[in-house]
Amino acid sequence: MTEQGAPPAPVDGRRSGWRYGAAVAGVFTGLVVALSMVVALSTRAQRRADPELVGPSWLDGWYQYDAAWYLGIVRQGYSYVPGQQSSVAFFPAYPLSVRGFGDLLGDHQVAGQLLSVLCGLVAVVLFALWARRRLPRRSAVLAVAVLLLYPYAFFLYGPMYADALFLLSAVGAFVLLERRWYLAAGLVGAVATAGRPVGVAVAVGLVVRTLEMLAEDRAAAGRPGWRELVRSVREVRLRHLGVLASGLGLAGWCLYLWLEFGHPLAFVEVESAPGWDQGVGPRTWFKVVYLGTLVKGPYGIALLLTLQALACLCAVLLMRRVHRLFGWGYAAFAAVVLLIPIIGTKDFMGTGRYVLVAFPVMAAAGDFLATRDRRWVAPVTLAVSGVLLVVLTFLFGRGVAVS
Repeated sequence: MTEQGAPPAPVDGRRSGWRYGAAVAGVFTGLVVALSMVVALSTRAQRRADPELVGPSWLDGWYQYDAAWYLGIVRQGYSYVPGQQSSVAFFPAYPLSVRGFGDLLGDHQVAGQLLSVLCGLVAVVLFALWARRRLPRRSAVLAVAVLLLYPYAFFLYGPMYADALFLLSAVGAFVLLERRWYLAAGLVGAVATAGRPVGVAVAVGLVVRTLEMLAEDRAAAGRPGWRELVRSVREVRLRHLGVLASGLGLAGWCLYLWLEFGHPLAFVEVESAPGWDQGVGPRTWFKVVYLGTLVKGPYGIALLLTLQALACLCAVLLMRRVHRLFGWGYAAFAAVVLLIPIIGTKDFMGTGRYVLVAFPVMAAAGDFLATRDRRWVAPVTLAVSGVLLVVLTFLFGRGVAVS
């Protein structure tokens, strides 16, 4: 277990880093192929009468639920009807990227799914290199395994969803910040704040991590406390303010909604539309709908919701370890990523994907498994997670809403 204030594990040379990244990329590619085969098997018996789906089953099976919203945005742009489900619920970074990529390829559906895979690949490799610099070797390897085999990691392997791009922008922003490229980190962070409602977590994490780095520069040893973070505000210089550019993504999105529809927070308003029913209030905060599903069913849905609730619980329990291992900035990022969906969903639906992008939690989980006295805990946990990954991928290909 890495002790508080201990130096990071020794890092091999650049060549070793390239080999490590290539190995991680190879495993990721293997999982893309394997899970695409699972999707093909799950969709073979129920080809949908959808004019958009003209490709092979291993490709079309990944096209589910939010993918139709994203493809509609790419082709027709945004729409907003007060009180109804509207495309403004989906942030613009991913569909804009798909539109540009699709114009090059000549097929927006293929572009969307290929973009997700490419972003997932780069994000996982960056995460692996990030973890390798901060954790002992066994912990770093298990951290990558946890991310790759996390039951909802299939959103990195093919669906036309924004999660892979968001994860890439989040990890990339922090990697750039660690190199003290403040403006570059802020600009990449802006992609995150323009990509998901929880993108604000990246902006918060970057600001807190910047203050923490300034406090670390003053401290002789050990992890700075919150008082040192507050005092480090006096050390802020113009170059450090570059991280504030991370807020431009959200600000630009709100400005567009104001100019186009006269409602800068339309994406919040439509969440309460019939069918989504994610309005703000005690009914959502206290999960009344979830509790009702547990009691009255359908129990299959209750099981899928409970699995996501358990993922959130495990993530919350790992937060102390996140802070101890990685400090205040990463803990702030992970806390906001988890807090927004936990509070903002009526039944935990979708939270499995939000835990996926809380990458410091995945790293902390790897360290937790690596430091167990019983060596069988890690392989058994990863095996169970891998089985759940296959099962949820199969169900997703069958059109079941798993997250």
